[in-house]
Amino acid sequence: MSSKYPCNKPFMVVFILFFLFMDMSGQDLEFRESSRFILGTLKERSASISIGDIDNDGDMDALVANGRHWPGQNRIYINNGRGVFTISRLLGSQMETSYATEVADFDNDGDLDVAVGNDMAPNVLLLNDGKGRFTESGTFGMEYAPTRNITVADLDGDKDVDILITNRGRENEICINDGKGSFSKCIGFGSKDDSTIDVEVADIDGDGDNDLILANRDDQQNYVYLNDGQMNFDEKHPYGTGNDITRSVGVSDMDNDGFLDIITANIGEPNVIYFGDEHLSFKRKVVFDTTESRSYAIAIGDLNADGYSDIAVGNSRQVNTVFISSDNGGKWQKIPLGDKEFNTYDILISDLNADGRPDIIESNSDEVNRYFINRKTNK
Repeated sequence: MSSKYPCNKPFMVVFILFFLFMDMSGQDLEFRESSRFILGTLKERSASISIGDIDNDGDMDALVANGRHWPGQNRIYINNGRGVFTISRLLGSQMETSYATEVADFDNDGDLDVAVGNDMAPNVLLLNDGKGRFTESGTFGMEYAPTRNITVADLDGDKDVDILITNRGRENEICINDGKGSFSKCIGFGSKDDSTIDVEVADIDGDGDNDLILANRDDQQNYVYLNDGQMNFDEKHPYGTGNDITRSVGVSDMDNDGFLDIITANIGEPNVIYFGDEHLSFKRKVVFDTTESRSYAIAIGDLNADGYSDIAVGNSRQVNTVFISSDNGGKWQKIPLGDKEFNTYDILISDLNADGRPDIIESNSDEVNRYFINRKTNK
């Protein structure tokens, strides 16, 4: 259909971009909560949560580790595809003192398996039948260690997933996968008296292998341990003040300068980003959370789709918070997650309702485990 008024294409492009910009700049983040956005109604001693498509139907399911020092029942929550968890299953045949459930394809058969880390009880591997039902398949690591966390990653570069175990007050372990989901070989990492509560895995020196970033509590020095490519972690670099009580650690390039940075969640002191550089000095830093909260958990993700990493922090007996980055990680907007002061042990960022926006899910001790849906609202 013709018009007597010719279309000025450059003008129209500018006009459209202007209104797109106005639309985006007029939007703000809102993390919606609801009485339906919980993982069941039980109030258990939940220590951590993991996310993955365990039944291979294309959405994110949740696994919760319960118990901590006391035997509890670990649980699976099945996503109905719309971000609501309408089916629950037991994970494992017995109650355990669980601190962590981590998912990965340990036996390389195309589905997600589960590694369970327990306090003063054997750590257990459970293999998936492809439909989200699990069979116990042996143990890994020291049998009666004070395990506080597990991390899964390929440490030896052989394309299968290994397991890192953090033991409070005991030697930490890396259990090597033989490619079939067996972990008979384990080696130590860190110092034998490290009070390690969390470890992140990343190629922080850019040499092609994975290094270890340790969070130590009990006023101990935090360290980065460098992998020499042969699974030796003799070279270490300190970060932090030297006597932090760091409960959780994350790694991301927060200022997009090509170097990985370290994000810390601390107990009774501000939470800090230590910026990486070519010397691995981590001396440049910014306090993104000035409160002296009891921060137990941290998660990193781009919550507002601006190309920069944002931060979610889980606190003990205080409101959990989100920090939105601006100015290359130099400025932060703080957003509370509801108004409840739960005892949050873990917090994760994942797209739970498949709308393209990452949501936030948390595990709470002696309270319901809940999640928040990421919504953009026009202000």
